[in-house]
Amino acid sequence: MKNKPAYALGSVDNALLLLHLLRDHGKTTVSEAARELGIARSTAHRLLAMLVYRDFAVQDSDHGYLPGPFLSSTFGAGPPVRELRGVAQPHMDALCQRVRETVNLTVRVGTEVRFLASVESAQILHVGDRRGTILPAHQASGGKALLAELPRERLRELYSVEGDGAEEGGAGEDGAQRHVLDAAEWAKLLRDLDGLRVRGYAVNHEETEEGVSAIGVAVRNGRGKAVAALSVAVPSARFDSGRMDLLARELRRSVGELERDLADFAEL
Repeated sequence: MKNKPAYALGSVDNALLLLHLLRDHGKTTVSEAARELGIARSTAHRLLAMLVYRDFAVQDSDHGYLPGPFLSSTFGAGPPVRELRGVAQPHMDALCQRVRETVNLTVRVGTEVRFLASVESAQILHVGDRRGTILPAHQASGGKALLAELPRERLRELYSVEGDGAEEGGAGEDGAQRHVLDAAEWAKLLRDLDGLRVRGYAVNHEETEEGVSAIGVAVRNGRGKAVAALSVAVPSARFDSGRMDLLARELRRSVGELERDLADFAEL
């Protein structure tokens, strides 16, 4: 399980979280940064000033902060992150209270999933905040839930398989670099996606991190398009079949409620 270093430097951690914030939101202000990190506005201002000094951020004419030259953003044309998080947050809070496990909101960018928001469990043994984390989509539960929405042809544009005669790691039709899987990994991915379609949720059992398991479900907007995924992350010691049934039931309930709210947001 991923744990914070014993001698963690709070200022460094906050600066890194600000980089995640800039990358995922595209823009922030001193007040928003302070609220997001739970720090004083003066501290947020000093941190942002240092990011500007080192070219990780730039300040616009409205005194907002944008990603700088050293911070490439590949979020692409996904749903508006700020609005998505705002609509999802109360549902994530409620789900965390019901299941007492950490809840995450993710989006897929190519063959990766990015964690936009986390609500941490209050239990002593729990999975920590994953905001800003990037994981392989074919291993993460939220990533699998979103990959299952794609036709097989689109999957083959994202992934090349060793030994299939295709150019390994070559670019897909959209110009993005394809992720190389070996034959066993590709076969497992297809099995996982088939299983997901039967069960209604994806499973990640220690594929991305030892001691951590998760289930994920895709979230659709009012037009039926999958725009994100909600997942529940659990220490593997508590991840048995009976627990999975409860988590899946509550997760699907939250996704249904979130989707009803998203139907009112045309931009999502």
